[in-house]
Amino acid sequence: MRVQIKEVTKKIKGRMILNQVDLELNSGKIYGLQGPNGSGKTMMLRLISGLILPTQGEVWIDEQRLGKDIVFPDSIGALIENPAFQPYYTGYKNLELLAELNHRIGKEEIRRTLEDVELDPDDTRKFYKYSLGMKQRLGIAAAIMESPQILLLDEPTNALDEQGVLVITELIKRQKELGSLIVIASHDALFLEMIADEIFEVRNGKVERRL
Repeated sequence: MRVQIKEVTKKIKGRMILNQVDLELNSGKIYGLQGPNGSGKTMMLRLISGLILPTQGEVWIDEQRLGKDIVFPDSIGALIENPAFQPYYTGYKNLELLAELNHRIGKEEIRRTLEDVELDPDDTRKFYKYSLGMKQRLGIAAAIMESPQILLLDEPTNALDEQGVLVITELIKRQKELGSLIVIASHDALFLEMIADEIFEVRNGKVERRL
């Protein structure tokens, strides 16, 4: 799996969000996007996922161009901004509904993924009663449960305690071992240094490899 971002510029209401970005990302690697709020990190994830299209330039997933040959990457898991689920369903039920969209996994995989993020698949509490940390764990579970070829995570350590960060770190590394192409946007420099193979600085719409 290869993602190519070719001379991409993105403007919204005349404001430059991304400015002439050129990147090539490959399977089996973890890429970090580091930068302050509003720098364009989340927009980069939206771009790769197909949620937005560039004002100029192209995004290619292998040999297919996003917005022309395909609408979204075929195998993708994403946690972008805050996790959003049906508030009156349990965590398990929410994942079950998502899994029914692609029919790639069954009940056993859903239960195992919840256990992997240290959530109880038999917990009867509804999503709206979850703590912020539990909501974050469920969001990560939704992103990884189908072992996607592309995994996009926006501030994955938000609201997690030290144990939660360790758990999520190991899960991300496991996805890498399975061959996923992983992009993590985070302002946490220490976390990115610990987990990423390459780190890119995102500032004022520019994306540059950190040396």
